[in-house]
Amino acid sequence: MKNVVFVAPLFRENTLRYVKALAELDGARVAVISSDPMSRIPPGIREGVEGHFRVDNCLDGAQLARACRAISAAMGPIDRLLGSLEQLQIPLAEARDACGIPGMDTPTATAFRDKTIMKNRFREAGVPCARHRRIESANDARAFAGMVGFPIILKPIDGLGSRGTHRVNSGIELDEALRALQPSPQRPLQAEEFIRGEERTFETVTIRGEPVWQSGTFYIPGPLEVIENPWIQYCVLLPQESDRDFEAFRAVNTRALAALGMETGLSHMEWFVRRDGTYAVSEVGARPPGVQIMPLMSAVHDVDMVSAWCELMVHERFRPRRRQRAAGVAFFRGQGKGSRVTAVRGVAEAQAAVGQWVIDRQLPAVGQPAASGYEGEGWAILAHDRTEVVQRALMRLVSLVRVELG
Repeated sequence: MKNVVFVAPLFRENTLRYVKALAELDGARVAVISSDPMSRIPPGIREGVEGHFRVDNCLDGAQLARACRAISAAMGPIDRLLGSLEQLQIPLAEARDACGIPGMDTPTATAFRDKTIMKNRFREAGVPCARHRRIESANDARAFAGMVGFPIILKPIDGLGSRGTHRVNSGIELDEALRALQPSPQRPLQAEEFIRGEERTFETVTIRGEPVWQSGTFYIPGPLEVIENPWIQYCVLLPQESDRDFEAFRAVNTRALAALGMETGLSHMEWFVRRDGTYAVSEVGARPPGVQIMPLMSAVHDVDMVSAWCELMVHERFRPRRRQRAAGVAFFRGQGKGSRVTAVRGVAEAQAAVGQWVIDRQLPAVGQPAASGYEGEGWAILAHDRTEVVQRALMRLVSLVRVELG
């Protein structure tokens, strides 16, 4: 029996899926660290949680370590300390190191979070990626732009996906960005050359340093274009078959994960197929993917990927399943200025056109607050045996459904 501690800053719907899966996992005794009280865990899940420790800030490694010591005093030595969110990976590693808990250590977690360290490791290992530089001053940024030319990308060193990412197209825009971002040694930025091409993901299950399973999706379009254009309703497609680029990219993916020291876990890589057919790695996270990719993988492989991740992280076991079908998700983003949804149009038409292939959905509702992130106010997941059917249905969905804000 392994003692497992899961860190869930807030008991939201997605995080509770992981708590529930761990509570139901054979051979695991589960405790939870959270900023929420135990009472926020639904009764059906709460019975499977044997311990709870509340902290003010789950992103503070010292607070997590203090919680782990208290839990260990009650339950015995902790075998696994886990969390599914990107922002938790360094605090988790700091707490593991402080308490002697097995798992990813702080230097490895930092390599996955600090984009400069990551890209330097890639260069040393011969992994293709964008030219880059750590930016600690305006002069650093101007020098880099002079070397690679515009456009360039500016983003946080420890950014999450494309959040906080800016495309800078000229010297004037660079000056504006520098005035807003104020880079310094204490608040550095990552600058990268802008890569033109198709953006994709590559998900990998690794056990003791060996990749044992891969999957991959298409972004339609890429996240940066979505962030720059709030009117775009975008999609993520997981094809039924693995295409030539995915197969050719496997070796690059394996080399990149080895360069970062991946041991056991599920990683989420974002990468490009350039216009000339060459590849470039954007970044990789050592945690489950977002933007509904976990439900997509579950749908096409007839497996609950959250439960599979829990078994992987606790027992270092993963049972690969053959891909049965294609799946995709369409995100519905509010249009216009306003703080709330005032109308949702086209749902009946979308239901008539593609409703037969929808397997899950969370539709926007009039009156709900406008979303704070780029995933939008709602989504729908479709699945079919043929990739082209799913792709056409996704395009139909985003052309029909319109969410208005006011």
